[in-house]
Amino acid sequence: MSDSATVLDGLIKIREEIDGTLALRCSCRSAICGSCAMRVNGQAMLACNTKIIDVISKEDGKVVVEPAGNLEVIKDLVVDFQPFWDKVRQVDPYMQPTGPVPTAEYLAPNKDMVHLAGVMNCIMCGICVSDCTVLEVDSNFIGPAALAKAWRFTEDPRDGKRDERLKALNDEDGGIWDCTRCLKCVEVCPKGVAPMDRIMELREAAIEA
Repeated sequence: MSDSATVLDGLIKIREEIDGTLALRCSCRSAICGSCAMRVNGQAMLACNTKIIDVISKEDGKVVVEPAGNLEVIKDLVVDFQPFWDKVRQVDPYMQPTGPVPTAEYLAPNKDMVHLAGVMNCIMCGICVSDCTVLEVDSNFIGPAALAKAWRFTEDPRDGKRDERLKALNDEDGGIWDCTRCLKCVEVCPKGVAPMDRIMELREAAIEA
């Protein structure tokens, strides 16, 4: 394969030419959909934007590919994402405005939307969840992806449930205080969302509230 070939290219070649039973997920091949999240050489990443030449062992010429971690394997490289989505739903991932219904479009201040832009880049690939060291030992932890999503709404000026959200995340078993600040979610996130930083900001906001 060429030097530009990705891990996903390699897996598709294997499925088409060597083992047609190989199960994997992929879609956009452009690091947008997040479908091809898996572990390569022990670390979660998107197979579609990981070049084989960058991860192949110089000693034996091998690349170790495994399913994403902390989620049950369905077959080969396909994992069950239902627990991931359950945790996202746990933080009410939708706007909850209060007060009178606006009669015109609500224009949020530009500085607030710029502030939220980083987290809004999340593609829900589950890579941070795969390598979260807390989830390895505590399945009750809401997890970095869901907490980053929660932060997105506590910081949005259009949402009216900030205090209620913070109280729930503060009181709930598996909430913001279970993160051990291991930095793994920051290291592996392909979109620079830095979930751990958002969790630390949620802690500060909860204390202030």
